[in-house]
Amino acid sequence: MELFGSYTSPYVRHIRIALAETKTEFSFTETDHDMSAKLNPAKKVPFLHHKELRFHDSSSILKYVREKAGERYFADVKDYDQYCLVNTALDASINLFLLEQQGVTPDNNAYMQRQQSRVDDILALMESKEHAVAYEGPHPFSDGELRLGCYLSWAAFRNRLVLSEYPQLQEFVDKLNDYPLFADTHPEIKPTVIE
Repeated sequence: MELFGSYTSPYVRHIRIALAETKTEFSFTETDHDMSAKLNPAKKVPFLHHKELRFHDSSSILKYVREKAGERYFADVKDYDQYCLVNTALDASINLFLLEQQGVTPDNNAYMQRQQSRVDDILALMESKEHAVAYEGPHPFSDGELRLGCYLSWAAFRNRLVLSEYPQLQEFVDKLNDYPLFADTHPEIKPTVIE
């Protein structure tokens, strides 16, 4: 199994955690924008090759990894809904991050204002919820929680938010950082050996 991606991608990070949790052997190929554009029709990371199978999105990869290991894809529909909401915020945040590098900001673009509003509203909803309290599964955190943690960690790393402004979410990330598979995959940490 070969995973293609970058160490800073929150999507890739979630897959790396799932692969470690399920004790799935894999190799990791660090991939840039040019390589992902050539090898993945979605032109993004992660993507995964396993024998003749090709997966082009983190959601399908996550489903494949969990089910191949005999695990449920999501704890329940609420966990899946959280995962979907976080993906929406993450996609919007990445658009904001990349377009701001080209001078397109919420200050000068109505579409970007909508993207920022989407992120703000989802973060407010996530702040109002309790996290990491009720999941009963084979691992300490559900996939909806892991995706939220990967997003928040990436957003703080990329200076997209000040986590201390969200005390509930800060507390949640602190709990996640006590989980070695989460802590050891932080965007600032690049493994010294191939996994």
